[in-house]
Amino acid sequence: MTDLKTEALPPPPPEIPLNFVRAKAPVPNRVPMARRGFGSKGQKISIVTNHFNVKLSSTSDNFYQYSVALSYEDGNPVEAKGVGRGVLDEVQKLYGSDLDGKGFAYDGEKTMFTVGPLPGTKFEFPVVLENSSSNRIIRGGSPSEGESTKRSRRPPQSKSYTVKISYATKIPIQAIFDALRGHESEQFHEAVRVLDVLLRQHAAKQGCLLVRQCFFHNDPKLSISIGGGVVGCRGFHSSFRATQGGLSLNMDVSTTMIVRPGKVVDFLLENQNVRNIRDIDWVKAKRMLKNLRIKTSPSTIEHKIIGLSEKSCREQKFTMKQRGGGSPSEPIEITVFEYYAKFRGYILGESQHFPCLDVGKPKRPVYIPLELCELISLQRYTKSLSNLQRASLVEKSRQKPQDRMRALTDALNRSDYNSDPLIKSTGITISTTFNQLEGRVLEPPKLKFGSGGDLFPRGGRWNFNNKTLVDPSKINCWAVVNFSARCDINGLIRNLLRATQAKGMNVSEPYTVIEENHQARRNPAPVRVDMMFGAIKEQLPGPPSFLLCILPERKNSDIYGPWKRKCLAEFGIVTQCVAPTRINDQYVTNLLLKINSKMGGINSLLAVEQSNLIPLVSKIPTVIFGMDVSHGSPGRSDVPSIAAVVSSRQWPLISRYRASVRAQSARVEMIDGLFQPVSADKDEGMIRELLEDFYLSTPRLKPQHIIIFRDGVSESQFSQVLNIEFEQIMQACKYLDDTWDPKFMIIVAQKTHHTKFFQPNSDANVPPGTIIDNKVCNPKNNDFYLCAQNGPIGTTRPTHYHVLLDQIGFSPDDLQELVHSLSYVYQRSTTAISVVAPICYAHLAAAQMSQFVKFDDMSDAASSHSGGAGSSAAGFTQLPKLHDRVSSSMFFC
Repeated sequence: MTDLKTEALPPPPPEIPLNFVRAKAPVPNRVPMARRGFGSKGQKISIVTNHFNVKLSSTSDNFYQYSVALSYEDGNPVEAKGVGRGVLDEVQKLYGSDLDGKGFAYDGEKTMFTVGPLPGTKFEFPVVLENSSSNRIIRGGSPSEGESTKRSRRPPQSKSYTVKISYATKIPIQAIFDALRGHESEQFHEAVRVLDVLLRQHAAKQGCLLVRQCFFHNDPKLSISIGGGVVGCRGFHSSFRATQGGLSLNMDVSTTMIVRPGKVVDFLLENQNVRNIRDIDWVKAKRMLKNLRIKTSPSTIEHKIIGLSEKSCREQKFTMKQRGGGSPSEPIEITVFEYYAKFRGYILGESQHFPCLDVGKPKRPVYIPLELCELISLQRYTKSLSNLQRASLVEKSRQKPQDRMRALTDALNRSDYNSDPLIKSTGITISTTFNQLEGRVLEPPKLKFGSGGDLFPRGGRWNFNNKTLVDPSKINCWAVVNFSARCDINGLIRNLLRATQAKGMNVSEPYTVIEENHQARRNPAPVRVDMMFGAIKEQLPGPPSFLLCILPERKNSDIYGPWKRKCLAEFGIVTQCVAPTRINDQYVTNLLLKINSKMGGINSLLAVEQSNLIPLVSKIPTVIFGMDVSHGSPGRSDVPSIAAVVSSRQWPLISRYRASVRAQSARVEMIDGLFQPVSADKDEGMIRELLEDFYLSTPRLKPQHIIIFRDGVSESQFSQVLNIEFEQIMQACKYLDDTWDPKFMIIVAQKTHHTKFFQPNSDANVPPGTIIDNKVCNPKNNDFYLCAQNGPIGTTRPTHYHVLLDQIGFSPDDLQELVHSLSYVYQRSTTAISVVAPICYAHLAAAQMSQFVKFDDMSDAASSHSGGAGSSAAGFTQLPKLHDRVSSSMFFC
């Protein structure tokens, strides 16, 4: 792409060093912009939200933070989790007078807070805590009857601790009032953290499971079974927010996964989907049970499982010391089965033939038969869910708006925060009624089709009945490949050809249908793909322009990744994968929309886009970026994250995009590959690649406006977006042409928040196009909420947009209209989507590249440019280069 460099973007002056290191450049200190005004367009609508007013007394005392250090009596620090709350409760009981009777909020780890100061700056208290869950049993025995007969004369085991409390800092309550006036500071976040800790401690006293800022009651009515012995436990999220309407408590429904409490045997049967204990895979069982806690029958003492016995109860022996008469006799070896029969008078049932649970220590096992063990409640299940479990969770977690409102009201009343003396001492009062506010419903944008005239979507939806595509593509040489799927292929082809003709596409009959050899099914997926391409070369006269691939399984077929890689990286063939279960008109239309977009066509346009009437976009060359990062599964630090940036092309269109993708360090959210100079005239970053594409896809124009939509970052990372990512983007622009000075806009879109909106006295969601930029928004920063989508199921989740920078000068109405319109240009759908299309495309591109690449066999020699390439700062092997024929296509659509 030399035209861009030589004709319009000259290289930088020679004094720029060859080994340019951007880390040496001073890091600027940009902050999010302040709000410039409010929107006024749209029909006004009354709304309530799940924010609850918090009144704070202006005479409230300051918060004081203290460090807490726990150690055993030998001086070693306490590292076990869950010990601190019990120890600190004992401190309050025994030494309350030494602390002036003050209550404190303890975070469960190393920090506590008080309202007003303690009488000193350093304290040290000895505490003895009974260890109710200790293994006070004979080795190999059970904590039931044997405990009373053998150890009745021994006192309960206990542990001694030393608690050191020392003053850390003062947190002024005034910081909250300052934040409500738009002067947010780090002290505000610390003050709000104190309030959050107060609520967590209150929930802990009620016996809740705490997961960050969520809490879960032990209530079977709030549980949903999703199979495999896993239960979705419904609970509630709570956090304090500074808003234009004052301080508010944001409460929302939350769900965490727990193991089903009850008999261990029942859990294993359900977890492994078997009917009989004889069919249990004990290797899997050991992995699944490790670190779970049980109680034994008939005792209620708790234990942690460390593993399983190597042999069955009948065969597993242990050494037991006996006491008879006045002196101990020689130790004896006895099996677990014999021990229970002889010393407990209990004959084990079927579990005698299977392993015991080991609840001791690595060198001192304690064996308990399975049939005597029950899993205790509220134990988190942290392993990955299967596809079926995920689908079940999504389906069963849905709540209609009024059901969610009732659940939140019940949770707030049940929590009864205003009765907590420590919370009352802070001077705060929490309302129990939903905040009311005013929203606006924006008109849907008019859409343009190939024929049939314009159309205004209704309820966030539209269809292609009696309409053709705006820019239909042409497909000549193509074929169908079938990986052993049972499907009416001839019927699918007939329906597809009929639909393409009706929508204006020129698609010929497929050259052939290539069936997988039945003997190939047993091979690994990459081998099956290679064999299929061997058949394609044999049966087709030349390279096809398109392949329709029928997969045998829906969702995560192991063939999908190798197939996509082969098509897109090696051969440059556009492909569409399907796994149809029921073929109808809507299915075929949706399939057609994807194929047309991938082949370079456009399905529909905004009317204002076609007539060049988008304010500040249509008249001035403008490029729109969408940026996102896709991470591997939780805990997989060996799998790189995938960063993707998509950009609009062929200005003045804003409906056509291409993508650039890079691998980078695992779990890193900031995008590293935006600007990667390797010499004075060579930058291998994503922004350069996309700007060159914009320049070549328009008649040799450089964008004067650059609008950036960023997904996946939290409010604490806004400064990094402004000062690190934005800096890279500007350097990439200057690297291409140091006289070029475009104007920028940066908008962050957030979906992972807990604000919801409801129509009072209605079980329907808020209408599509509902926008809120008042009362519940930030007191100073430029943000707004938008519900662009139709929410027919469950409760609509709005997207929270934060405008971090606007050098272009959009009015609030023009910006909100643009964001709303970008929810209607998603080419593979006939509905408005919940977040702007560029972000959805970036997410799709990152997800697809991560799926069709196996990182352990990436080529070190892969090129670092084009739509799917790149090296990361962490030294990962690189993503393969997309073939030139597909690199600028919407392959991700």
